[in-house]
Amino acid sequence: MRHARTVAAFVAAATLAGCSALSSGDQSRSGGSSDGGASRLSIVVPADPGGGWDQTGRAIQAVLEGEKLVPGATVTNVGGAGGTVGLANIATSSDPNLLLVMGLVMVGAVETNQSQARIEDTTPIARLTEEQEVIAVPIDSPYETIGDLVEAVRTHGKEVTITGGSAGGTDHILAALLLKAAGVAPDAIGDTLNYVAYSGGGESLAALLGHNVDAGVSGVSEYAEQVKAGTLRALAVSGAEREALLPDVPTLSESGYDVELTNWRGVVAPGSIDDAQRERLVALVTDLTKSDAWVQTLEERGWSDAFLAGDAFDTYLQGNIAEIKGVLHDIGLVG
Repeated sequence: MRHARTVAAFVAAATLAGCSALSSGDQSRSGGSSDGGASRLSIVVPADPGGGWDQTGRAIQAVLEGEKLVPGATVTNVGGAGGTVGLANIATSSDPNLLLVMGLVMVGAVETNQSQARIEDTTPIARLTEEQEVIAVPIDSPYETIGDLVEAVRTHGKEVTITGGSAGGTDHILAALLLKAAGVAPDAIGDTLNYVAYSGGGESLAALLGHNVDAGVSGVSEYAEQVKAGTLRALAVSGAEREALLPDVPTLSESGYDVELTNWRGVVAPGSIDDAQRERLVALVTDLTKSDAWVQTLEERGWSDAFLAGDAFDTYLQGNIAEIKGVLHDIGLVG
Protein backbone atom coordinates (compact mmCIF):
# COMPACT_ATOMS: atom_id res chain seq x y z
CA MET A 1 0.00 0.00 0.00
CA ARG A 2 2.88 2.31 0.72
CA HIS A 3 4.50 4.40 -1.94
CA ALA A 4 6.13 7.82 -1.63
CA ARG A 5 4.97 10.66 -3.86
CA THR A 6 6.97 13.89 -3.91
CA VAL A 7 4.73 16.35 -5.64
CA ALA A 8 5.55 19.95 -4.77
CA ALA A 9 1.94 21.14 -4.74
CA PHE A 10 0.98 18.27 -2.46
CA VAL A 11 3.75 19.05 0.02
CA ALA A 12 2.70 22.68 0.04
CA ALA A 13 -0.91 21.74 0.64
CA ALA A 14 0.06 19.44 3.49
CA THR A 15 2.13 22.19 5.06
CA LEU A 16 -0.67 24.75 4.80
CA ALA A 17 -3.17 22.21 6.10
CA GLY A 18 -1.66 22.36 9.54
CA CYS A 19 1.54 20.38 9.82
CA SER A 20 2.29 22.54 12.85
CA ALA A 21 -0.43 20.59 14.65
CA LEU A 22 1.75 17.51 14.41
CA SER A 23 4.92 19.17 15.58
CA SER A 24 3.52 19.44 19.09
CA GLY A 25 2.93 15.70 19.03
CA ASP A 26 6.48 15.06 17.80
CA GLN A 27 7.88 17.24 20.57
CA SER A 28 5.90 15.33 23.16
CA ARG A 29 7.71 12.06 22.44
CA SER A 30 10.20 10.83 24.98
CA GLY A 31 13.20 11.28 22.78
CA GLY A 32 15.38 8.22 23.24
CA SER A 33 13.87 6.03 20.53
CA SER A 34 13.61 6.61 16.80
CA ASP A 35 12.16 3.21 15.91
CA GLY A 36 8.73 3.29 17.54
CA GLY A 37 9.89 1.36 20.60
CA ALA A 38 9.47 2.95 24.04
CA SER A 39 8.32 6.35 22.84
CA ARG A 40 5.23 8.40 23.37
CA LEU A 41 2.59 7.98 20.70
CA SER A 42 0.98 10.79 18.72
CA ILE A 43 -2.59 10.12 17.61
CA VAL A 44 -4.07 12.37 14.93
CA VAL A 45 -7.86 12.60 14.79
CA PRO A 46 -8.74 14.05 11.36
CA ALA A 47 -12.00 15.62 12.57
CA ASP A 48 -13.27 18.10 15.11
CA PRO A 49 -14.02 16.93 18.68
CA GLY A 50 -17.20 15.04 19.43
CA GLY A 51 -17.55 12.58 16.57
CA GLY A 52 -16.75 8.92 16.10
CA TRP A 53 -13.13 9.42 15.06
CA ASP A 54 -12.53 11.64 18.07
CA GLN A 55 -14.15 9.10 20.38
CA THR A 56 -12.01 6.37 18.84
CA GLY A 57 -8.77 8.32 19.14
CA ARG A 58 -9.38 9.22 22.76
CA ALA A 59 -10.43 5.67 23.60
CA ILE A 60 -7.15 4.40 22.10
CA GLN A 61 -5.24 6.99 24.13
CA ALA A 62 -7.02 6.06 27.37
CA VAL A 63 -6.45 2.32 27.00
CA LEU A 64 -2.83 2.61 25.87
CA GLU A 65 -2.00 4.81 28.85
CA GLY A 66 -4.20 2.93 31.31
CA GLU A 67 -2.65 -0.41 30.36
CA LYS A 68 0.84 1.18 30.30
CA LEU A 69 1.42 0.00 26.74
CA VAL A 70 3.16 3.32 25.97
CA PRO A 71 4.79 5.93 28.22
CA GLY A 72 2.12 8.39 27.08
CA ALA A 73 -0.06 9.38 24.14
CA THR A 74 -1.30 12.67 22.79
CA VAL A 75 -4.37 13.33 20.65
CA THR A 76 -4.44 16.16 18.11
CA ASN A 77 -7.60 17.13 16.20
CA VAL A 78 -6.97 18.21 12.60
CA GLY A 79 -10.42 18.48 11.05
CA GLY A 80 -11.57 19.24 7.54
CA ALA A 81 -12.64 17.77 4.21
CA GLY A 82 -13.71 14.37 5.47
CA GLY A 83 -10.39 13.70 7.13
CA THR A 84 -8.26 14.48 4.09
CA VAL A 85 -6.67 17.49 5.78
CA GLY A 86 -5.46 15.21 8.55
CA LEU A 87 -4.42 12.66 5.96
CA ALA A 88 -2.28 15.28 4.22
CA ASN A 89 -0.69 16.07 7.58
CA ILE A 90 0.81 12.61 7.96
CA ALA A 91 1.64 12.01 4.30
CA THR A 92 5.01 13.72 4.54
CA SER A 93 5.77 12.70 8.13
CA SER A 94 8.51 10.21 8.95
CA ASP A 95 7.48 9.86 12.60
CA PRO A 96 7.32 6.13 13.46
CA ASN A 97 5.30 6.94 16.61
CA LEU A 98 2.35 8.49 14.78
CA LEU A 99 -1.09 6.99 14.11
CA LEU A 100 -3.94 8.50 12.12
CA VAL A 101 -7.49 7.48 13.00
CA MET A 102 -9.43 6.85 9.80
CA GLY A 103 -12.11 4.66 8.28
CA LEU A 104 -14.86 4.31 5.73
CA VAL A 105 -15.66 8.03 5.88
CA MET A 106 -12.16 8.88 4.69
CA VAL A 107 -12.30 6.31 1.89
CA GLY A 108 -15.28 8.16 0.43
CA ALA A 109 -14.01 11.64 1.19
CA VAL A 110 -10.74 11.07 -0.70
CA GLU A 111 -12.80 10.43 -3.83
CA THR A 112 -15.43 13.15 -3.46
CA ASN A 113 -12.85 15.79 -2.51
CA GLN A 114 -10.47 14.65 -5.27
CA SER A 115 -7.80 14.67 -2.61
CA GLN A 116 -4.16 14.64 -3.61
CA ALA A 117 -3.44 12.92 -0.32
CA ARG A 118 -4.39 9.27 -0.72
CA ILE A 119 -4.87 6.45 1.78
CA GLU A 120 -2.65 4.43 -0.52
CA ASP A 121 0.22 6.69 0.60
CA THR A 122 -0.05 5.49 4.21
CA THR A 123 0.97 2.32 6.02
CA PRO A 124 -2.11 0.34 7.09
CA ILE A 125 -1.87 -0.81 10.71
CA ALA A 126 -5.26 -2.15 11.79
CA ARG A 127 -9.01 -2.03 11.38
CA LEU A 128 -10.45 -1.81 14.89
CA THR A 129 -14.21 -1.39 15.03
CA GLU A 130 -17.40 -1.19 13.07
CA GLU A 131 -20.63 0.50 14.02
CA GLN A 132 -24.14 0.73 12.71
CA GLU A 133 -25.53 4.03 11.49
CA VAL A 134 -28.76 5.51 12.82
CA ILE A 135 -31.16 7.93 11.15
CA ALA A 136 -32.84 10.23 13.63
CA VAL A 137 -35.06 13.31 13.87
CA PRO A 138 -35.91 15.73 16.70
CA ILE A 139 -38.45 14.23 19.08
CA ASP A 140 -41.11 16.74 17.97
CA SER A 141 -40.56 16.03 14.26
CA PRO A 142 -43.60 15.17 12.13
CA TYR A 143 -41.67 12.18 10.78
CA GLU A 144 -42.69 9.17 12.87
CA THR A 145 -41.08 6.49 10.67
CA ILE A 146 -38.27 6.21 8.16
CA GLY A 147 -40.95 5.87 5.49
CA ASP A 148 -42.35 9.28 6.46
CA LEU A 149 -38.93 10.87 6.06
CA VAL A 150 -38.18 9.18 2.75
CA GLU A 151 -41.56 10.14 1.31
CA ALA A 152 -41.01 13.76 2.37
CA VAL A 153 -37.65 13.83 0.57
CA ARG A 154 -39.15 12.21 -2.53
CA THR A 155 -42.01 14.73 -2.55
CA HIS A 156 -40.30 17.93 -1.43
CA GLY A 157 -36.70 17.29 -2.45
CA LYS A 158 -34.22 19.79 -1.11
CA GLU A 159 -36.75 21.43 1.16
CA VAL A 160 -35.94 18.56 3.54
CA THR A 161 -32.47 18.87 5.05
CA ILE A 162 -30.44 15.90 6.29
CA THR A 163 -27.21 16.36 8.21
CA GLY A 164 -24.28 14.09 8.89
CA GLY A 165 -20.53 13.87 8.62
CA SER A 166 -18.36 14.89 5.73
CA ALA A 167 -19.50 14.88 2.12
CA GLY A 168 -18.92 11.47 0.58
CA GLY A 169 -18.58 9.81 3.97
CA THR A 170 -20.60 6.97 5.48
CA ASP A 171 -23.52 9.17 6.53
CA HIS A 172 -23.79 10.74 3.09
CA ILE A 173 -23.48 7.37 1.36
CA LEU A 174 -26.23 5.90 3.55
CA ALA A 175 -28.62 8.77 2.81
CA ALA A 176 -28.01 8.38 -0.91
CA LEU A 177 -28.35 4.58 -0.82
CA LEU A 178 -31.65 4.97 1.04
CA LEU A 179 -33.04 7.21 -1.69
CA LYS A 180 -31.81 4.80 -4.35
CA ALA A 181 -33.54 1.93 -2.55
CA ALA A 182 -36.71 4.05 -2.43
CA GLY A 183 -36.70 4.34 -6.20
CA VAL A 184 -34.89 7.62 -6.82
CA ALA A 185 -32.74 7.28 -9.94
CA PRO A 186 -28.98 7.56 -9.26
CA ASP A 187 -28.64 10.54 -11.60
CA ALA A 188 -31.44 12.32 -9.71
CA ILE A 189 -30.11 11.81 -6.18
CA GLY A 190 -27.89 14.91 -6.32
CA ASP A 191 -30.91 17.03 -7.28
CA THR A 192 -33.10 15.46 -4.58
CA LEU A 193 -30.92 15.11 -1.50
CA ASN A 194 -30.12 18.23 0.52
CA TYR A 195 -27.23 16.94 2.60
CA VAL A 196 -25.61 19.32 5.11
CA ALA A 197 -22.10 18.06 5.90
CA TYR A 198 -20.14 18.69 9.08
CA SER A 199 -16.59 17.63 9.91
CA GLY A 200 -17.53 16.25 13.33
CA GLY A 201 -20.46 14.36 14.83
CA GLY A 202 -20.78 16.94 17.60
CA GLU A 203 -21.61 19.67 15.09
CA SER A 204 -24.19 17.58 13.24
CA LEU A 205 -25.83 16.63 16.54
CA ALA A 206 -25.99 20.29 17.58
CA ALA A 207 -27.62 21.21 14.26
CA LEU A 208 -30.17 18.44 14.72
CA LEU A 209 -30.97 19.34 18.33
CA GLY A 210 -31.19 23.00 17.35
CA HIS A 211 -33.79 22.20 14.68
CA ASN A 212 -31.52 23.66 12.02
CA VAL A 213 -32.01 20.49 9.95
CA ASP A 214 -34.85 18.01 9.61
CA ALA A 215 -32.97 14.74 10.12
CA GLY A 216 -29.52 13.42 10.90
CA VAL A 217 -27.41 10.38 10.07
CA SER A 218 -24.58 9.27 12.33
CA GLY A 219 -22.97 6.39 14.15
CA VAL A 220 -25.23 4.88 16.79
CA SER A 221 -22.87 5.83 19.62
CA GLU A 222 -23.06 9.52 18.66
CA TYR A 223 -26.86 9.76 18.84
CA ALA A 224 -27.83 6.98 21.28
CA GLU A 225 -27.70 9.09 24.45
CA GLN A 226 -29.99 11.73 22.98
CA VAL A 227 -32.40 9.04 21.77
CA LYS A 228 -32.50 7.50 25.25
CA ALA A 229 -32.91 10.96 26.79
CA GLY A 230 -35.97 11.60 24.64
CA THR A 231 -34.64 14.54 22.64
CA LEU A 232 -34.22 12.55 19.41
CA ARG A 233 -36.39 9.92 17.74
CA ALA A 234 -34.47 7.13 16.02
CA LEU A 235 -36.19 6.01 12.81
CA ALA A 236 -33.95 3.16 11.65
CA VAL A 237 -30.51 1.59 11.98
CA SER A 238 -28.39 0.42 9.08
CA GLY A 239 -27.11 -3.03 10.03
CA ALA A 240 -28.34 -6.52 9.26
CA GLU A 241 -29.82 -6.84 12.75
CA ARG A 242 -31.15 -4.46 15.38
CA GLU A 243 -28.59 -2.56 17.42
CA ALA A 244 -28.15 -3.53 21.10
CA LEU A 245 -27.94 0.11 22.20
CA LEU A 246 -31.29 0.86 20.48
CA PRO A 247 -33.13 -2.48 20.52
CA ASP A 248 -36.54 -1.00 19.72
CA VAL A 249 -35.39 0.71 16.53
CA PRO A 250 -36.02 -1.26 13.30
CA THR A 251 -33.39 -1.86 10.65
CA LEU A 252 -33.75 -0.33 7.21
CA SER A 253 -34.34 -3.81 5.83
CA GLU A 254 -37.18 -4.37 8.29
CA SER A 255 -38.62 -1.06 7.16
CA GLY A 256 -38.71 -2.15 3.52
CA TYR A 257 -35.45 -0.67 2.22
CA ASP A 258 -32.80 -3.07 0.91
CA VAL A 259 -29.85 -1.24 2.46
CA GLU A 260 -27.18 -2.47 4.88
CA LEU A 261 -24.11 -0.40 5.77
CA THR A 262 -21.76 -0.31 8.75
CA ASN A 263 -19.03 2.20 9.43
CA TRP A 264 -15.58 0.76 10.17
CA ARG A 265 -12.71 2.64 11.79
CA GLY A 266 -9.02 1.90 12.04
CA VAL A 267 -5.55 3.40 12.16
CA VAL A 268 -2.75 3.97 9.67
CA ALA A 269 0.79 5.29 9.98
CA PRO A 270 3.00 7.41 7.70
CA GLY A 271 3.92 5.69 4.46
CA SER A 272 7.63 6.24 4.94
CA ILE A 273 8.12 4.03 8.02
CA ASP A 274 10.09 0.83 7.55
CA ASP A 275 8.91 -2.74 8.06
CA ALA A 276 10.29 -3.05 11.57
CA GLN A 277 8.57 0.17 12.66
CA ARG A 278 5.35 -1.04 11.07
CA GLU A 279 5.50 -4.36 12.93
CA ARG A 280 6.02 -2.58 16.25
CA LEU A 281 2.88 -0.51 15.67
CA VAL A 282 0.90 -3.57 14.59
CA ALA A 283 2.04 -5.38 17.75
CA LEU A 284 1.14 -2.37 19.90
CA VAL A 285 -2.37 -2.09 18.48
CA THR A 286 -2.81 -5.87 18.74
CA ASP A 287 -1.95 -5.69 22.44
CA LEU A 288 -4.44 -2.84 22.79
CA THR A 289 -7.29 -4.92 21.34
CA LYS A 290 -6.49 -7.89 23.61
CA SER A 291 -6.84 -5.84 26.79
CA ASP A 292 -9.89 -6.10 29.04
CA ALA A 293 -10.08 -2.30 29.02
CA TRP A 294 -10.54 -2.25 25.23
CA VAL A 295 -13.19 -4.97 25.36
CA GLN A 296 -15.04 -2.91 27.96
CA THR A 297 -14.72 0.20 25.79
CA LEU A 298 -16.30 -1.62 22.84
CA GLU A 299 -19.22 -2.69 25.01
CA GLU A 300 -19.75 0.77 26.50
CA ARG A 301 -19.58 2.50 23.12
CA GLY A 302 -21.67 -0.04 21.24
CA TRP A 303 -18.80 -0.70 18.84
CA SER A 304 -18.39 -4.13 17.28
CA ASP A 305 -14.94 -5.72 17.23
CA ALA A 306 -13.68 -5.70 13.63
CA PHE A 307 -9.98 -6.24 14.31
CA LEU A 308 -7.86 -6.90 11.24
CA ALA A 309 -4.15 -6.10 11.25
CA GLY A 310 -1.13 -5.75 9.00
CA ASP A 311 -1.25 -7.40 5.58
CA ALA A 312 -4.84 -8.59 6.08
CA PHE A 313 -5.96 -5.01 6.72
CA ASP A 314 -3.93 -3.82 3.72
CA THR A 315 -5.77 -6.28 1.46
CA TYR A 316 -9.16 -5.36 2.93
CA LEU A 317 -8.45 -1.67 2.51
CA GLN A 318 -7.55 -1.99 -1.16
CA GLY A 319 -10.80 -3.85 -1.82
CA ASN A 320 -12.85 -1.36 0.19
CA ILE A 321 -11.42 1.59 -1.73
CA ALA A 322 -12.40 -0.03 -5.03
CA GLU A 323 -15.88 -0.91 -3.72
CA ILE A 324 -16.63 2.59 -2.42
CA LYS A 325 -15.47 4.17 -5.67
CA GLY A 326 -18.13 2.09 -7.42
CA VAL A 327 -20.84 2.99 -4.91
CA LEU A 328 -20.07 6.71 -5.14
CA HIS A 329 -20.28 6.54 -8.91
CA ASP A 330 -23.55 4.61 -8.83
CA ILE A 331 -25.25 7.15 -6.57
CA GLY A 332 -23.93 10.14 -8.48
CA LEU A 333 -21.48 11.55 -5.92
CA VAL A 334 -18.47 11.21 -8.23
CA GLY A 335 -18.16 11.09 -12.01
